[in-house]
Formats: sequence, C-alpha cells, structure tokens
Amino acid sequence: MKAIKTEKAPAAIGPYSQGIEVGGLVFASGQLPIDPKTGTFPEGIKAQTRQALTNAKSILQAAGVDMKDVVKTTVLLADIADFADMNEVYAEFFTAPFPARSAFAVKSVPKGALVEIECIAKKEDGTE
Repeated sequence: MKAIKTEKAPAAIGPYSQGIEVGGLVFASGQLPIDPKTGTFPEGIKAQTRQALTNAKSILQAAGVDMKDVVKTTVLLADIADFADMNEVYAEFFTAPFPARSAFAVKSVPKGALVEIECIAKKEDGTE
C-alpha cells in the first residue's frame, strides 16, 4: 500500500491520505471544493464541482493515472436539487465509457461545501 500526496490538491486535514494505491487501484479520498492555493471554496455548485473534480484529478495524476482511468465515483451533495448542475460539470471531466457512479444528498457536507467527490481509478496493465 502506497500513500499518494500532492500539493496540487488540499492537504488531508485528519487521519487519512489524499489517496492510496494498492493492487493496481488508486483511491482518491473525497475531495471538497477547496482551492489548494487559497484554501477557499468557489461560489456555486458548478464551480464547486469543477474544483472538487480538479482536486481529485490532481491526486490521480500524482499516482500516474488520469480521469480516463476512473472506474467508480461517489458524489455527495448538500442538496439533491443541485444534481443537474453538478452533472453538467461532471460530464466535462469524463468520456465514454463513463465510470460507474453513486450520487446522493447527505445531511451536510464537511465545512459547509455543496459537494464532495471521491474517485477510484485502475492503473493500466492490459487486463480488463
């Protein structure tokens, strides 16, 4: 098991890693829409979705994979009414075949964010 760390995404603020690589899989921890340069959230669900996915992408890239290698995502929303706007931005980051996904509203997202997104990616080794 190998911890993944990058300065291009927010540092872990608790007893967890930004990402973990094990058995050809890369697990990016749930990413809040924190701009790693400023420590702040952008305004609105679209901008927050874009930042959360950019953070996840940075972690994946630090492990040698990219969004095309993502096999599963989980999206946590503070308000399910934001689903369509989140989905619009989400579609900018993925191409077919799209990863499997779970998306649901939760009572609250840490730090008052509107969205948190985690990803699981598979390193290419020639097997499906």
